[in-house]
Amino acid sequence: MLMRTDPFHELDRLAQQLVGPGTWSRPSAMPMDAYREGDEYVVAFDLPGVAADAIDIDVERNMLTVKAERRPAARTDDVKMELSERPLGVFSRQIVLADSLDTERIQADYDAGVLTLRIPIAERAKPRKISIGAGAGTGSGRKEIAG
Repeated sequence: MLMRTDPFHELDRLAQQLVGPGTWSRPSAMPMDAYREGDEYVVAFDLPGVAADAIDIDVERNMLTVKAERRPAARTDDVKMELSERPLGVFSRQIVLADSLDTERIQADYDAGVLTLRIPIAERAKPRKISIGAGAGTGSGRKEIAG
């Protein structure tokens, strides 16, 4: 139901480490998991250290876009940074959603640095039984052909 749009994810991750933080015009990728749970798809993004108000989620047609910005922590003048490995900047991920998903009812939760989106499967895409009705040619009534 989900199609990954970034086949070079690992290469991008390595390049991010070499080039530096992402910007709004060139965001870095964010790690994610996607799986089906019952009648919905769940997509979880790792965004540790990102404030909830710095996350932007958009859906246009069947394209889901998640953007987030990890900003530097406020420090006083007497702080001398010894080591800085946690990436700062802008992170983004786009996912093409199948037509069988209900993009009108996406739910988003953010807890402990993990953004979780729950995307229900549309009613029209769920399996259903089709009953067979009794037509005019069936039943116990017999007709004779006169010749």
